[in-house]
Amino acid sequence: MDKLAQRLPAGGGSPLLSLRGTGVALVTPFTSTPERAVDYEALRRLVDFVLDGGVEYLVVNGTTAESPTLTTEEKAEILRVVREHTAGRAPIVYGIGGNDTAAVERTIRSTDLAGVTAILSASPYYNKPSQRGIVAHYERLADAAPVPLLLYNVPGRTASNLTAATTLHLARHPNIIGTKEASGNLEQCIAIAAAKPDDFLLISGDDMMTTSLISFGGVGIISVLANAFPRRFSDMTRAALAGDFAAASQLLFGFSELNPLMYEESNPVGVKTALDLQGVCSGAVRLPLVEASESLRERVKQLV
Repeated sequence: MDKLAQRLPAGGGSPLLSLRGTGVALVTPFTSTPERAVDYEALRRLVDFVLDGGVEYLVVNGTTAESPTLTTEEKAEILRVVREHTAGRAPIVYGIGGNDTAAVERTIRSTDLAGVTAILSASPYYNKPSQRGIVAHYERLADAAPVPLLLYNVPGRTASNLTAATTLHLARHPNIIGTKEASGNLEQCIAIAAAKPDDFLLISGDDMMTTSLISFGGVGIISVLANAFPRRFSDMTRAALAGDFAAASQLLFGFSELNPLMYEESNPVGVKTALDLQGVCSGAVRLPLVEASESLRERVKQLV
């Protein structure tokens, strides 16, 4: 039995559920009032929108959720609302990360992870730890976690890279089941795919590299675009997983103009604008982010 099948019941999920396909890094809807309060009705609407659109699982409180600006109480309530509203329709992955290992460990131990399939934890930012430090950080978190742990490598945000060698070393830990790879380095991803254990999940963290990673062993994506375009994106991912790369590529090409706009004024400004234009939630974000400029909004509108 592989690690994922062994560990899923401890997190309240079913061993039949899988983190294969399209996971969506849920945004946190806010009201357009000056307080920018969490809009829980819009959150429920978003959950329905993406699940009805065919995504396989939800990622709650990732960095796309503007998690650095959420209070501890808000994070707990967001997880509770998503868990209750999802009602077992899809697995839930929960984001817990940071650059203070002891604090992240305390958060893991104090968080109610009932119904959570896995934790997604971004590599420590700003500190720029050595590879030995990254290994020690993740091993400590994995030892503390009551559910499986997914690594998250996003050097463009953290200023440090989990090398292929580091990822493969951590893949041997019994409670580390995969990695969200957003390095943009295909050679590094290929090296991970070539030598990883069979039960270690290679998940794309870059929407436009999804089909490429699947072609050499990736199992799917944790997506930003799938917030606003769940049907198109999940169809693309499923086509690639089925080996129909011609169909997957055509769907991928359809995102080529849109994807850069998602990040032009920082994530999740672009995707929240696309959601606003579709009536799912407002485009409101919390400082230090600001809402999309009129120029960006107009260009997104032309492609939605």
